[in-house]
Amino acid sequence: MTDDIATGSPASDAPTPPDGYVGDPAVREEWDSRYADRQQLWSGRPNGALVAEAAGLTPGRVLDVGCGEGADALWLARGGWDVTALEVSSVALERAAGHARDAGLAVRWVHAELAHAALPPGSFDLVSAQYPALLRTPDAAAERALLAAVAPGGVLLLVHHAGMDTQQPNDSGFDPADYVWPGMVAALLDGDWQVEVDEQRPRLAPEGGAGAHHTDDLVLRARRLR
Repeated sequence: MTDDIATGSPASDAPTPPDGYVGDPAVREEWDSRYADRQQLWSGRPNGALVAEAAGLTPGRVLDVGCGEGADALWLARGGWDVTALEVSSVALERAAGHARDAGLAVRWVHAELAHAALPPGSFDLVSAQYPALLRTPDAAAERALLAAVAPGGVLLLVHHAGMDTQQPNDSGFDPADYVWPGMVAALLDGDWQVEVDEQRPRLAPEGGAGAHHTDDLVLRARRLR
């Protein structure tokens, strides 16, 4: 989703507001502000790691975590996937839904933080999280939500920018200790999972958009066996 991860506190148990959003209002407001600052934040092209890793998969049900302006969701829908796309920013979701309408593509949009979305467990053949800004909590709620969403036989694909997890806290408020990184998710994998890819590789970056300066990816791809 991003290279400049949002600041903010871990998700709260706030009630659902009238617009249907489920999650911490501060997180939604932070990302709404970021998207509202630009007419287009991202490149509009699908992420390279997703294209490479999904190429050999049989289309089925997919969850796009942190879908942003919808480039990945639309690419998956064009490829025959049944797409559910989750995003905290209403500004981003409106743009994504508009792109889908213009393209004549059907996507199921969910306005929520992942840990609060109450998605049906084990219901997705692919869970794709491309550079997600998932807040870390003591109970590892976001990590466990990623794993719980994957159906038996399905794949979790988690991609992040290499090196961000080891950066020092800075004046902008970014602290890597606040966020979920691929290694944290990998540490939760047990005998029910087979790790197919766990590596750092050169990034296949779409031109333009925020985050284009990052050169390497951390890629975790794991299959749920049962």
